[in-house]
Amino acid sequence: MKTQSIKKAKPTATAPGAKAAPRRAAAKAGAKTRQRFASVFEALADTPQEAANLRARAQLALQITNAIRQRGWTQDVAAQHCGVTQPRINDLLNGRISRFSLDALVNIASAIGEVNVELRDLEIVL
Repeated sequence: MKTQSIKKAKPTATAPGAKAAPRRAAAKAGAKTRQRFASVFEALADTPQEAANLRARAQLALQITNAIRQRGWTQDVAAQHCGVTQPRINDLLNGRISRFSLDALVNIASAIGEVNVELRDLEIVL
């Protein structure tokens, strides 16, 4: 079996007296455009409807978290009141709202009692 040797190309140096391209021009060539969003939800979502769903879930999760903390409930006690498991309450209290549907959050909120969520001009009291 024959073994072939592969020669590595030597790096070329800039010729004496020649100027290298300025950094700005090199950076500009590969620069990405920046987008501005009205909210973090719009930046994360692909559609306005998805952004509205994310916003609603975040607001509702915050209200539930505040209600649990104001009542001084442990995670076990909150789980019993809400009809879910303690790990689900742990996820909620630690901001893992991607693990909750809007329906699940509404069910938890209604089990707690009065929780307010405001969406634009519409206020919902559960």
